Amino acid sequence: MTSAADGVSVALHGCSKSYGRQRVLDPIDLQVEAGETLVLLGPSGCGKTTTLRLIAGLELPDTGQVWFNQKNVTQLPIEKRNVGMVFQNYALFPNMTVAENIAYGLVVRSIPVAQRNARVAQMLAMMHIESLAARAVNQLSGGQRQRVALARAIAPQPGLLLLDEPLAALDARLREVLRSDINELFRSLGITSIYVTHDQAEAMALGDRIAVMESGKIAQIGTPQDIYFKPANSFVADFIGTMNLVGAHRFRPEDVCLVPLEQASLRGVVVNRFFLGDHQRVQLRMSGGEDVILKLPPQLKLANGEALGLRVNSCRDE
Repeated sequence: MTSAADGVSVALHGCSKSYGRQRVLDPIDLQVEAGETLVLLGPSGCGKTTTLRLIAGLELPDTGQVWFNQKNVTQLPIEKRNVGMVFQNYALFPNMTVAENIAYGLVVRSIPVAQRNARVAQMLAMMHIESLAARAVNQLSGGQRQRVALARAIAPQPGLLLLDEPLAALDARLREVLRSDINELFRSLGITSIYVTHDQAEAMALGDRIAVMESGKIAQIGTPQDIYFKPANSFVADFIGTMNLVGAHRFRPEDVCLVPLEQASLRGVVVNRFFLGDHQRVQLRMSGGEDVILKLPPQLKLANGEALGLRVNSCRDE
């Protein structure tokens, strides 16, 4: 099994990339520790997939260098970087069975048959797909295919695992299940992982740290808690979760307590209510015309047009 000691550290020094006249990545510096899971998070076109491709060796940077541990790998092709990759579209071989797909990287590396079979069996068990070993990949569901893709990437024991929106094509329930499985997998293997997504929930659940990207730059990098509670700028604050802005008050939906109107620092009128099971999401229109979102208990009875008094940041210590 791969251990944390086997994971590589990754460093980008001043790496940039353009396609023709279009600059997609400004010169960035990035450090990923051995055994860490770093999530590259941001909207479409922000440069996160380009960054991943530079790390993988699928693209050469226009400027800068890529280092693994203490080695400059900038000019090294992907097949010599000992990385595993998992894509949104699975990229499985349709003419091979599940077991053959998982074994592919081991065959390429000339691993002896007995050792190879043992490793495939280990991967099948780890991904809970033992019963699918002899099945053709076109007979699998999307979730099953992604488990096979993960197993194939991990089987050769790479020093670095790169994942590009691996769950984006799956439905919400399956994404949640696989997100939990991937998180458990990362923690048990201790492998260095870099995970690209535009999904905030995935980023929060999986990342030891998150690098939020905007227009080819890293807007902020930090733990999920840092990113959420201490956003570096308005882009990060607005992209991660929901951020309300009323005058000088900037607050998250859960940072508000309802208080009698005469005790309120802010007042508004209920415009919309959305029942979401474990909470209700309430849209409030403030006296200055701003709309804010509140996260309130699901049992609370409210009516459109009802006036509410708010106190910000009064709930956390109560």
